[in-house]
Amino acid sequence: MRRYYFDYRDAKGVTLDEEGFDLPDLAAVQWEAVLSLVDKSRNTRTASFELLTDLAIEVRDEAGPVMQVTFKFQPRQEH
Repeated sequence: MRRYYFDYRDAKGVTLDEEGFDLPDLAAVQWEAVLSLVDKSRNTRTASFELLTDLAIEVRDEAGPVMQVTFKFQPRQEH
């Protein structure tokens, strides 16, 4: 298994994952990235009453970047 790190990016900057997870394949990495982003967005929203901006989990391993999972918040345009 390989160790993957899930860095969190928002409007304030990047929070590096210093621990990481040992995961068997990219499908498991993708699933963990989605769950991590959902969890982070939930915690961010409950900690602040500001509107959320774009959020991302940037996954890396010892060789470098692997994937990025993003939430994009786009308000509707009024007519």
